Amino acid sequence: MKKIVIIGANSFQNPLILKAKEMGFETHVFAWKDGSVGERTADFFYPVSIVKRDEILKKCREIKPEAVVSIGSDLAMLTVNYVAGKLGLPCNSMACTHVSTNKYEMRKAFLKAGVPVPGFREADSGIRAEELADLSLPVIVKPTDRSGSRGITKLTEWEGLSQAIRFSVENSFEGKAIVEEFLQGEEYSCECISFRGKHQFLALTKKYTTGHPHFIETGHLEPAGCSPEQTGQIKKEVYKALDALGVEYGASHTEFMLDKENQVRIIEVGARMGGDCIGSDLVPLSTGYDYVGMVIDAACGKEPELIPFRKAGAAFIRFIFDCRDLEELERLKREIPEHIHFISEIEPVLEGKVTDSSTRFGYYILAFDSLEEAKEYLR
Repeated sequence: MKKIVIIGANSFQNPLILKAKEMGFETHVFAWKDGSVGERTADFFYPVSIVKRDEILKKCREIKPEAVVSIGSDLAMLTVNYVAGKLGLPCNSMACTHVSTNKYEMRKAFLKAGVPVPGFREADSGIRAEELADLSLPVIVKPTDRSGSRGITKLTEWEGLSQAIRFSVENSFEGKAIVEEFLQGEEYSCECISFRGKHQFLALTKKYTTGHPHFIETGHLEPAGCSPEQTGQIKKEVYKALDALGVEYGASHTEFMLDKENQVRIIEVGARMGGDCIGSDLVPLSTGYDYVGMVIDAACGKEPELIPFRKAGAAFIRFIFDCRDLEELERLKREIPEHIHFISEIEPVLEGKVTDSSTRFGYYILAFDSLEEAKEYLR
């Protein structure tokens, strides 16, 4: 029987586990044992932290998998590409993995390749505002190597810099922050699949956040509603960014803004599927493409096929922050239950306790036949 190794076992990884089993793979899942759903759905579960790359590699040499995969996690991709590379399986290089999981190194790679970037500086807790005088306010301070809206602060004046950097450093694995000029505009992401360095566009996602100061994502909508002209320019700039990082295989999630002049401004690239169910649920619902299956195909050395398995439509995910969000979900359950695709487990809501993406209380996904229909119901 074909075997596949999956790094991570939480609810965002579970669609990958289920898809692999549907495709006829025996699933071998590695993750810290904490009761996650993947511990139960995997054929074989190994209670090994995803950061223990050599321990996982040793076991994988015994398993002899067809592929090593993960979705939606920068931390997991460090292990995926390390192990897959050592086993001689299709994957992105460790050089690509390094620059695509470190925001400072990513900015340097973009600058070298001619991808427009805002002014930026690496920083630690000892830096002073005078050393950042070449940057224009407002600025964003964030960890160099985290995702999920962790450790992010917007500053409109230099007062509070030390506190913001400390907040970012405390959330950083390597203990560093990046300070960069704040881009203004509508925020989106572009979802792609790559194989042997060829990039295929799949979808555009409109992103909604809490805004200043921490920009925690509240929801995502697909399709984004961009014009064909805008989409063409977005694809051009996104492909340039992917090439700058050396992305050759698998999913990618490129966050960008359209500024007041309608110019594409790349924020950052994740050389993995977009989290928050963007890749696993929204892309299939809005495009009809089997995105998770494509990721598995690419990891096995098979070129993904863009063949819809269902009719394209529109999809929206909303995260639970407070009691008003729960009330809105109850309204939708009464009025349009047929459009509710999924409701996650929802934790008890404590007002004001959401500090980053990991502390949101749950979410629900809506599916519609078209973007126009979706907009009728979304507030």
